[in-house]
Amino acid sequence: MEVINIEARTFEAMIERFEAFARKINLLCDQSEDKEMKEWLDSQEVCMILDISKRKWQYLRNFHKIPYSMLNGKIYYKPEDIRKYIELERGEHGK
Repeated sequence: MEVINIEARTFEAMIERFEAFARKINLLCDQSEDKEMKEWLDSQEVCMILDISKRKWQYLRNFHKIPYSMLNGKIYYKPEDIRKYIELERGEHGK
């Protein structure tokens, strides 16, 4: 095991930077938790919410007949339809 010595001042500066970084991360997490799905969602947002790839989402949309609307070639989803899908998935996996 390699031991590295640093000055206390350097260590304290590192700790301060780490704590500032942690505060920023916590703030971002708090902001994203406060967001409700109020507006239409695009495929990228749905993939992020469900933590799946775009290809997987395309497959699910094709076979589960998830409702969507298309505007200028881009597909949008109602948040309530995504909620229904999540609830359906939880129900199927909970059996």
